Amino acid sequence: MSRATKVWVTGLSLSSALGSDVDAVWRALLDHTSGIAPLDCTLPLRGYGAAVLPDVPQTLPVHERQIALTASAIAQALAHAGLEVSDPRIVPILGTSYGGHLDAPSVGSLSDWAVAAVRRVGCIRSPVTIATACSAGADAIAAGLSLLRSGVAEICVCGGADVLTLAKRLGHSRLGTLASGDLRAFDQDRDGTVLGEGAAFLVLETAHSARARGVAPLGVFSGAGASSDAASAVAPDVSGRNVVLAVQRAVENAGIALSDVSVINAHASGTAINDATEANAYGQLFGSLAEKPAVFATKGNFGHTLGATGALEAVAVLQALSKGCVPPIYRLERPLADLHLPLPIQRSISIRPGAGISTTLGFGGFNTCLVFEGVEAA
Repeated sequence: MSRATKVWVTGLSLSSALGSDVDAVWRALLDHTSGIAPLDCTLPLRGYGAAVLPDVPQTLPVHERQIALTASAIAQALAHAGLEVSDPRIVPILGTSYGGHLDAPSVGSLSDWAVAAVRRVGCIRSPVTIATACSAGADAIAAGLSLLRSGVAEICVCGGADVLTLAKRLGHSRLGTLASGDLRAFDQDRDGTVLGEGAAFLVLETAHSARARGVAPLGVFSGAGASSDAASAVAPDVSGRNVVLAVQRAVENAGIALSDVSVINAHASGTAINDATEANAYGQLFGSLAEKPAVFATKGNFGHTLGATGALEAVAVLQALSKGCVPPIYRLERPLADLHLPLPIQRSISIRPGAGISTTLGFGGFNTCLVFEGVEAA
């Protein structure tokens, strides 16, 4: 894969419990606002919080909700990039964890929803579909980088979408990973995650293609890296060494140094093991640096959107680089003692110029890291 091919972000979209206007959602994050609220359930759960989309009716069948959510977010991203949906150069790359399949397994394969979504939008080319648990959205974006750098594609629309379902809530409740109250990432009093639903997509384009269209970049997607724990179906390798490996690979792929990283959007699911694993990994990576990157997290605001989370967090990193600050981590009051990096506790903090990374840790040991730079790197 050649780093010589500059890959620009020329459009983006998100759909979350806090809304679907990117700038308005960013302001809500800065205001320490959460989209998590109680959601009734007829069956006993460890916790009843959830982050539900305000603009996709809960009355729709779960598979239709997945398609409608995805189609809307893709269309929004392409419109933001100034592209016609029928442009034959556009390669859609879509990620999800299970979508609606745990609750409606008879509706088809894990690719059928993606085909239906891009057809509804009006895209000509068939989608590439990725289902790597909670890393799916990030892996879809990383796949776009690979296709663009290799010359297979000029333009990709990449991201993830996932809807909240009863089976997902029951599964996490039974695993003990569901929070009894709020999602409190990196807090000593954290006790689990809170599920949500959402979607986010980036339009990735070679700089040559974007310049030919007269389009300016929103940011530069400069690298990606991945690793696998190969340790458990549901638990991470607590040593953090594979998170370290994913970040190191991403930074090397981007052609930058660890010291160039000024901000990290952490996976930060709020579970006891995951947060400790990440804190350990970031200490190994950045603990000895004179200037350490700031760490922020958005699952306390969006909920854990599973296969969409890496894509939502990619949008958040691009916003942080653009605005020069990061929002407070929701309900973080007593940080983990071994997380010695700058944290936005109860207020936003400024970040220095540099690169931003987003890390995702998926069930099954999928670790993915994406590296973005601001427009000055274009």
